[in-house]
Amino acid sequence: MKKAYLAGEWIETGQWLDVVNPFSGEVVDSVALCGAAEIDRALDKAVASQAALGRLAPYQRAAALAWVRDGIAAQQELFARTLSQENGKTLAESRLEIARSIATFDIAVGEATRIPGEAYDLGINALGAGRQALVRRYPIGVVSAIAPFNFPMNLAIHKIAPAMACGCPIVLKPASKTPLTALMLAELIQGSGWPLEACSVLPCDRQAGQRLVTDERIKLLTFTGSPEVGWKMKQEAGKKKVVLELGGNAGLIVDKDVRDWDWLIRRAVMGAFYQCGQVCISVQRIFLHQAIIGEFRARFKKAAEALQPGDPLDEQTTLGPIIDRANRERLQSWIQEALDQGAELVSGHTVAPIGQGNSMTATILEEVSPSCRVVADEAFGPVVVLSAVESMEEAFQRVNNSRFGLQCGIFTHDFDTVMTAFATLEVGGVIHNDVPSFRVDSMPYGGVKDSGLGREGVKYAMHDMMEERVLVYQHR
Repeated sequence: MKKAYLAGEWIETGQWLDVVNPFSGEVVDSVALCGAAEIDRALDKAVASQAALGRLAPYQRAAALAWVRDGIAAQQELFARTLSQENGKTLAESRLEIARSIATFDIAVGEATRIPGEAYDLGINALGAGRQALVRRYPIGVVSAIAPFNFPMNLAIHKIAPAMACGCPIVLKPASKTPLTALMLAELIQGSGWPLEACSVLPCDRQAGQRLVTDERIKLLTFTGSPEVGWKMKQEAGKKKVVLELGGNAGLIVDKDVRDWDWLIRRAVMGAFYQCGQVCISVQRIFLHQAIIGEFRARFKKAAEALQPGDPLDEQTTLGPIIDRANRERLQSWIQEALDQGAELVSGHTVAPIGQGNSMTATILEEVSPSCRVVADEAFGPVVVLSAVESMEEAFQRVNNSRFGLQCGIFTHDFDTVMTAFATLEVGGVIHNDVPSFRVDSMPYGGVKDSGLGREGVKYAMHDMMEERVLVYQHR
């Protein structure tokens, strides 16, 4: 049983939250379940920590970040196995997330020592003559962070590491289904030399977590999760700044000039079925030039059917389970809705046998009506829809015909097509010759429309966690 981490103290609350393995259904561990009283204490401590944070030099913030980075690196396999147990990722997927977590902290180490500012002459007219402007960025204040279950380690770190790099106290609510790795991370932060009051990790339910949305002591709320929850939080957040990393139904466009079929299929299968499709930039809609859709379908189907559902802790498993039964049943109903409306089943649409938890096979559909939920909404599971297009312009239009706009991938060897895609696609990122699921943790990441507000990526998250202040200096 794990205690919650409240400003340097490990606390019990008298209530416990069970963490369940999505594959076996067994309880992995239990964590202390916090309420409004614990959140209130953590926010008081966070506010009080700002003076100590303000005294830290950039190299000291960087040193704390480096300590945590090295601590994760020393326990990579333990973190990965815990992640697979609480989340259902395959071990290969968990190891990749832990490697990215280390990289995210490493990026933050550097960014902590190069917070930008500027100085310039205000003498652009007679009013400003003789005056200089010095612009610096200062920490915004207390950050509240709400992390999702699908990347419980690295997406929590995308909130914690930027806050540490620029000197903001932070209170994190990990996802209720996956709090274990976040609490392991808290142990490392506790030993890093970071001011103890400046970080709390508090598992809690949504009702208690509402305090992290509405409390006026908080200056920035950063949330990763569903659009329905995220936009409601924005309405309720009051005057604080809000960053939302929400959902998507990412498109992949494939032109007729395919040269490397092995690379294309390997990446498309990864993009569609990595982490059982529970990724907000998972490949959900594939738009293929009509000249190559037949060959793509045959190759893609064969590769998808080679995926092996099973126990995430088994090294042979290549397709882990969905997070819980309710989400598996939801996705099955969405697939059936499409089939009932005339869609063609290319492959999949079966659940795993008894004893294999919430697993299901990789599913490929074709001829799906754009109004079906498996196209129009975020599937968040191992299902992908194939569609033929006559031109790249048609593909761009169909990608844009969505309430989401997170990332889009495009395979083409025509430079003009790449640049047209960049100018035309209504998304936060265009990925050339790869899938929309590609992300390096230093790049700006976020979407438009219902996919969110603001950007993550360490440097870009730090921009939101700081405020500009100008000094106008007159020399006499």
